[in-house]
Amino acid sequence: MRDYCITTDSNSDLPAEYIEKLHTTIIPQYYSFGDTVYGDELNMPPSEFYERMKNGELPGSQANNPAVIEDKFRALLKQGLDIIHIGFSSALSGSYNNVCMVAKELLEEYTDAKITVIDSLNVSLGESIMVIHANRLKENGASYEQVVSEIEEFKNHINVQFTVDDLFHLQRGGRVSKTTALVGSALNLKPFLYVSEAGTLSSAGTARGRKKSLHTLVERMKATLEENTDYSLPVGIVHGNCLADAELVAELVKEETPFTNVIINDISPSIGTHAGPGALGILYYGQKKQPAK
Repeated sequence: MRDYCITTDSNSDLPAEYIEKLHTTIIPQYYSFGDTVYGDELNMPPSEFYERMKNGELPGSQANNPAVIEDKFRALLKQGLDIIHIGFSSALSGSYNNVCMVAKELLEEYTDAKITVIDSLNVSLGESIMVIHANRLKENGASYEQVVSEIEEFKNHINVQFTVDDLFHLQRGGRVSKTTALVGSALNLKPFLYVSEAGTLSSAGTARGRKKSLHTLVERMKATLEENTDYSLPVGIVHGNCLADAELVAELVKEETPFTNVIINDISPSIGTHAGPGALGILYYGQKKQPAK
């Protein structure tokens, strides 16, 4: 029986220590300032990325590169490994379809191999929680098919609650109107968004002021936990160059819920392009995700 591995993309924001511990192959996502493209061999520290955004530079984002996907998958297949890939939401990027296309082509060549591409319908550390859980299942002896089946159900319970500090970036991405951005900024309103069951972004109201928005994020999280939630799973907190706020939210989560394992990481620039500096999200296992509003 062939062994298998779990792969993901850089939009998962999987921390470096987990990449090393789980031996995870990462498919890069790309972002750019002007004509310079980053994301694979060339990268930029998140702090520099968000500082440049604060100073008025507008980055762009790009999907993954089929040639790079092929090289990384081929290297694993040559080792005799089957692949379970957990990818960024297909509703937010063409990256999922690119991986599916490459997988199909490789399977025509490696006829004895298996490649399953799971649409996480999720983002950032939401993907990472799935990767961590899939590896835990594998370590406990689950078969390839059992992991695929479990993650397909598991993904429906990975919730994302997040807020942004500057409405301009949502307006630029078409998430709010220019009028809403202007009025909201004038009133110091901080919007809430969540990732729906279809993997899309959906609006969930506002709070006035940054401090209120951070506390409300945790309240929104608590309202979507289940009785049978597995509190041994990690909670992800991601941020756009606002570590102190992320640490505050982590303490609130530990104080007000039974979760004890909290992972804090930067929001990858390819996602931060749309969320902007000051964005902050909580990603966790809870009730089945809500439909889009």
